[in-house]
Formats: sequence, C-alpha cells, structure tokens
Amino acid sequence: MATSVMGSVVFLKIAEFARRSASEQARLRAQLEAVIAVVTAELAPASRLVLDAADGAAVVVLRNPAGALRVARRALNAAAAGLPLAAGLNHGALQVSGRKGGEGMTGDGIAVAANIAAFADSSRVLASRAFREALADAAPGREAMLRPAGTFTDSGLRSHEVFTPDERGLERRRHLYLAVAVALAIASIAGGLTWRAHEGRPPFVEVVVAKYTYLHGLVHRARN
Repeated sequence: MATSVMGSVVFLKIAEFARRSASEQARLRAQLEAVIAVVTAELAPASRLVLDAADGAAVVVLRNPAGALRVARRALNAAAAGLPLAAGLNHGALQVSGRKGGEGMTGDGIAVAANIAAFADSSRVLASRAFREALADAAPGREAMLRPAGTFTDSGLRSHEVFTPDERGLERRRHLYLAVAVALAIASIAGGLTWRAHEGRPPFVEVVVAKYTYLHGLVHRARN
C-alpha cells in the first residue's frame, strides 16, 4: 500500500544521454553512480533514496532541503572532470510503495524535478519555488543564495518559476542582517537614554517599537 510523504528531489540529468552510444551510456551511468555515492555519504541512509531514471538518477532526500541542495551542488562539482550533468531541485509530494527488491517512489515531486533539470544547461543547478520555500522553512536565510533564473514552460504547458544558486546572495543577506542588528542596537541605546533623561516617558523598548517603520523596511529587504 502506497503512503504519501513530502521530500526534496535532486534530479541529476546526463546531457544528451539518448544520443550517445550504448558503451558511452554505460560509462556515464557508472560515473554517475560513483558521484552519487560520494555526495550522499553525509546523509543518513534512512533519509535518502536513489532512483534510476531514463537519462540519469533522482536522489530523494527527506526532511533536509539544505542537504538536498548540497547534494546537487557537490554532484555538479564532482562531475566537472567530464560527466555532463545538470540538476533540477524540487520539493513536493511523493508516493512511497514497496516493490520487489526494495522501496520505490513516484509522484509529482519527482516529475517536476525532472522537468526543471531539463531546463538547465550542463553544469547548472535550477530549483523550483517550492524547493526555495521549503529551504526557507527548514533553514531560514539559506534561501537567499537562490536567485531568480526565469520562468519555463514544460512539455505539458505547465509553467515553473526557477532559481539558481548565488553565493553573493547569502553574503548580501548577512550584510543586511548586520545592518538591522546595528540599527536596533543604536535605537535601543538612544531610546534608553531618552527615557532616563525624561521622567514619565515609555521604556526604551517602546521607543524602539516606535522606530518600527525603519527597521521593518530593513528586515523586509533582508528577507527578499
């Protein structure tokens, strides 16, 4: 009996796989299996599942979107020596079912990851909005490294907004959070001094709250 779970999917697609000779396909698949074994080693075996695909493989990662992102990026780094890979990341519903020889998974979460991988050029990672939102929920702030990369339409005429890793985005987020922290500290100190100098005024916390419009603007920039 199938059960439904939510998980992150890393679809690793070998470029132009169908056009290659049988011997080359076998070689590339062997290389891909070796790469997956290395880049998933840090994940607990119970939290991951590798599924074969016609032109690559899908790595399902449960309860760890940040881990799925690391798998995708490390796989492409490891493949730089000659394995033409692209990666599609998605977070969505998966159906788990027992089958002869082990456990299997199907579902829209895998299908969307495969479609997104098809949009990506070789050596590139693309992620769905659903994955970016899952990453934000699981590891707040990490989603800053995924910047918009456009909107694509798949063969079923379904549109997908996609994102791609950008290390500078994470650095910008750190700078903005630092600006918020500094502004809050300055406002708190100034508010405390004002309250102590004038009897009857609200505590400095209330003064900080009065500066909410300015601080909220900084926080909003940091979150987007």
